[in-house]
Amino acid sequence: MTSSLSRWQPGISTLLRLVLAGVWLYAGGSKVLDLDASVDSVFAYELLPDGLARFVGAALPFIEIALGVLLLIGFATRAAAIASVVLMAIFVAGIASAAARGLTIDCGCFSEGGALRPGEETSYTKDFVRDGLIAVAATLLAVWPRSLFALDNRTSDAATYSVDDDLVDDEDE
Repeated sequence: MTSSLSRWQPGISTLLRLVLAGVWLYAGGSKVLDLDASVDSVFAYELLPDGLARFVGAALPFIEIALGVLLLIGFATRAAAIASVVLMAIFVAGIASAAARGLTIDCGCFSEGGALRPGEETSYTKDFVRDGLIAVAATLLAVWPRSLFALDNRTSDAATYSVDDDLVDDEDE
């Protein structure tokens, strides 16, 4: 990492961490008050057996809120960022599957989801772009988790070790 980037990295990572926290808290919060709609959204993808779809639909809002809280307080930042990348990959795969099979559904990312009304258009392209940008932000945060105002700063260095820490240390010598 260049020395100018290393100066800005904690601030950039803080911004990424807080934006991702907001995304997860909003996504989970929009679903947690109506778990039936969240379950219906998972069913709309027609990918999972009924019991598993019901479980995933009910659990997903709580997982999203948990990730949001972890990122908001900056605890286990790298793990939360990696989990975010994994979830985004799963979401993109689900949306791609729905698009390939000609399903006309709302992704359910920030809303009730499920089948669209007749005449409503899918927004798969927008969903792919949005989820791709979220995945990029989460990947950057996983690589450079050290951020400002984070509980990780009060715990072990292992939780916030960045790939380029050795390079930064070498430049300082």
